[in-house]
Amino acid sequence: MTELKSKEIRSEITSEGKLNLSIATSDVPIPGDDEVLIKVEASPINPSDLGLLISFAADLDSISSSGSGDETVTTMGIHPGLMQSMKPRLDKSMQVGNEGGGVIVDAGKNVKDLIGKTVGVAGGAMYSQYRCLPAMSCLVMNDGTTSTEAASSFVNPLTALGFTETMKLENHTALVHTAAASNLGQMLVKICLADDIPLVNIVRKQEHVDLLKNLGAKYICNTSDEDFMKCLIDCLVETGATLGFDATGGGNEGKLAGQILSAMEIAANKNATEYSRYGSDTYKQVYIYGGLDPTPTVLNRSFGLSWGLGGWLLTPFIGRVGMEKFQEMRDRVAKEIKTTFASNYTKEVSLEEMLAPDAIKTYAKQATGTKYLVTPHK
Repeated sequence: MTELKSKEIRSEITSEGKLNLSIATSDVPIPGDDEVLIKVEASPINPSDLGLLISFAADLDSISSSGSGDETVTTMGIHPGLMQSMKPRLDKSMQVGNEGGGVIVDAGKNVKDLIGKTVGVAGGAMYSQYRCLPAMSCLVMNDGTTSTEAASSFVNPLTALGFTETMKLENHTALVHTAAASNLGQMLVKICLADDIPLVNIVRKQEHVDLLKNLGAKYICNTSDEDFMKCLIDCLVETGATLGFDATGGGNEGKLAGQILSAMEIAANKNATEYSRYGSDTYKQVYIYGGLDPTPTVLNRSFGLSWGLGGWLLTPFIGRVGMEKFQEMRDRVAKEIKTTFASNYTKEVSLEEMLAPDAIKTYAKQATGTKYLVTPHK
């Protein structure tokens, strides 16, 4: 194993204001006593990967590529006004890729029994051919699970489960979710159907409506429809949903989070018997957990004074619920990876292919129904 070399993607922003994406080669380490060596066979490109891979400050219009094979380098400019925010990472060649799936090919003396197992792992630097990580960080899959199936076993599945657990923790009884036709959104639909949780799904295309209906979703509202707000209010009246999770941040011209809160307020007042100048006393909460739309979030405050808008991130949530609940969630993902938590990919790319300008422009759009899978040994 000591003679193996591993190729991996690196992202570096230089002091001169250039973002360089390249392929680096390094020695494969020998696993420690409680570590495993994973041959990474599949790793998804999630929206959460893009902040490090290409950063929000990159100018995609300036993209260019040189070299070929392992010598491929793709370059973009950084918007001058955003260089200051990049200061902590300047001139650092950074490994990329949050999660992936693969097969354990070597292991330390305390975990030898894991050799040959297919695992999912969120260990960082997963756009790599090999990763050496603590065995406890791996999610061991049931026999018959492929690396492709295991590749997306952390970010989306645990986020979707995190939404329902947050609902329970904060004493809500139903959910609203935007960008609901995404892989994560489809998982949430399946979870809520299985767990009997009312879920209001918000999408922006009729094809997304059709997709969710085929999964069994009952409540679906399309922001492109003229009666979107009426649909949303009607669904909220029926479900009583007072907790929303917004993947867009700036959806529907920046108004989406505010529209959800406003619709919740209207729904809460449907059966009110007394008027209050402060609005209903029903607490309404929307969490923004993604930035699929860079448009600024706009709030037209028409939802009283009992409301909240904040951010939601998986890592702090895990700390909040504790390891016992986290392990319970992981076990469910492994058990249902071929059903509830199955992911769909539109294209598989090698390390070199993921650096192609056309590929970057496509997956950087973060469009629903467009998800790339990196296969490092391709």
